Amino acid sequence: MKRNTLVLCVVLVLLAIFGWAGWANWEYRRQAAEALLAQAARGELVADAATGAPQYNSPLVQKPAPDFTLEDLTGKKVSLASYKGKAVLVNFWATWCGPCKLETPWLIELRNQYTPQGFEVLGISTEGEDLAENDKAGWAKQKAAIGKFVTEMKVPYPMLLNGDSISKTYGGLDSMPTSFYVDREGKIIAAQMGITSKDEMEENIRKALGNSK
Repeated sequence: MKRNTLVLCVVLVLLAIFGWAGWANWEYRRQAAEALLAQAARGELVADAATGAPQYNSPLVQKPAPDFTLEDLTGKKVSLASYKGKAVLVNFWATWCGPCKLETPWLIELRNQYTPQGFEVLGISTEGEDLAENDKAGWAKQKAAIGKFVTEMKVPYPMLLNGDSISKTYGGLDSMPTSFYVDREGKIIAAQMGITSKDEMEENIRKALGNSK
């Protein structure tokens, strides 16, 4: 009887040790991941040396664009990696964002103009920040609002959901819209925060495509 009790105690101790080790390993990986995100340099607005006008300075420029996979309005998963070989404008936006609505017609026009050369726009909604993952009603309402916007504006490019889930990897999104221009090799060649001119957008698109003029 005493021996059985001793064996049982040893087994329980071993199970406790293994359980603690598994938790410690998971906790270590979680903290390491959070530390990497915390160390990620954030983009910021700085004054242009020549004009004094605010310019968006992103530490991601001239670096590979962080890959992501998000769902579109139909539930299809879309990844940035699948567009390698094309120039891509990654456009973070929201339906409540006035400047986003102003620039959307430009995005549509430029997208249609440069698609034959291998260009695409990926619109990424950032409206789910306050929604819990299991809030089905909230996500459905958000999806319906985005779908209505896409229909009314006749948006021809993919519109992806839950952009807040990748915002930290893109340096934080303090203002909408925020756009990243990715070249054919998957490198970010320019970034913009806030609305800009159509001409500047087109210039960056041409750079992403590899057009010198």
